[in-house]
Amino acid sequence: MALTARVRPAAGEPEGALVLFHGRGADEHDLFPLLDALDPERRLVGATPRGPLSLPPGGAHWYVLGGIGTPEARTFEASYAAASEWLEGFLQEQSLGYERLVLGGFSQGGVMSYALGLGQGRPRPVALTVFSSFIPTVDGFELDLSTPLPPVAIGHGSLDPVIGVEWGRQAREVLEAGAEVLYRETPMGHQLDPSFVGEVAEWLRGIIPRRG
Repeated sequence: MALTARVRPAAGEPEGALVLFHGRGADEHDLFPLLDALDPERRLVGATPRGPLSLPPGGAHWYVLGGIGTPEARTFEASYAAASEWLEGFLQEQSLGYERLVLGGFSQGGVMSYALGLGQGRPRPVALTVFSSFIPTVDGFELDLSTPLPPVAIGHGSLDPVIGVEWGRQAREVLEAGAEVLYRETPMGHQLDPSFVGEVAEWLRGIIPRRG
């Protein structure tokens, strides 16, 4: 199950990588503009992989819904393995390590970011940025919440009818025990807050140091 991705080159020699995972029913083009919004100077090489599953009502998916908070185990595990393999290859191609990788995503893509960034036995990225999502609970999958955790930016709409804001609050509570957390609630639905995106862009400038 090989993933395809859209790649945005850095302006020069990349100082790191920014990988964003789309939400349910979208594709690799959906969050591509967010790469420039989060990294307007193009210091980082950016990529937006496409979920490997085609499911109703259309578009690409990362897993079959098993209820909010609990992705269906078989499809989640398959996508988790495929995304892990793709990520390893992408970083090797770019001659970058996980210590210069920012993982992010929206909705289902945020679930994948938490899993890939905090999964048991996984290398830690330098930071996570997650929008309108939740930390997954899946049979057979374990998180590693030992400190130090990477810094995490979490944005959630307080009126979100798809993934309630309580899931964002729960993630903040879990992660604040061992991570620096930038958390923002906005009175909106299941969507991105442009002002918080700008705040995260400034936050990321301080997290990945310039080379040299």
